Amino acid sequence: MDGEPGELERLLLELSRGDEGAATRIWELVYAELRALARHKLQALPPGQTLQSTALVNEAWLRLSGGDASWESRAHFFGAAARAMRNIMVDRARRRDSQRRGGAAQRVPLTGIEVAVLGDEEGLVELDDALARLETLDPRAAKIVNLRYFAGLTIDETGKVLGISHATVEREWAWAKAWLKKELARAVGSHGEGERG
Repeated sequence: MDGEPGELERLLLELSRGDEGAATRIWELVYAELRALARHKLQALPPGQTLQSTALVNEAWLRLSGGDASWESRAHFFGAAARAMRNIMVDRARRRDSQRRGGAAQRVPLTGIEVAVLGDEEGLVELDDALARLETLDPRAAKIVNLRYFAGLTIDETGKVLGISHATVEREWAWAKAWLKKELARAVGSHGEGERG
């Protein structure tokens, strides 16, 4: 992670005390890192998507700075950044899915056609829904998933951000992945059952 140790925390404290210039310095400090993380995450999306890493980071920053811009710690900030990126990607996937399913267009019934297993964009929406359920069950595991999957942090970086050990991150990451895999399999199964006919 870029910047001197404690520099982001100091700037976050200045921001919480009303120093509006601190927001600009925070942006300058984390921009390159957030852009690299966004680029990594966007590479996992299917070809043909139009969202660029710069646009994702800029939109995430607008959402972050437009709301309650008082973050308690580095972990809180990066968690908020990961959530903002996740929300942007999921919102785009939901809009695309809505357009693909007809949106304002006239619907034409298609009978006898097998429905494909969820693709990457649909999977992103299903993942978001499953993460919302995980957040109520185990908030820290959900934070680990946000930081690892959406922000692209390593296990060590995630542990540093959350203030927990490498072993704890590994254990909870493994558990969260298994839980999400089960939830997503159930979601795919329910889509297949509901759309056949």
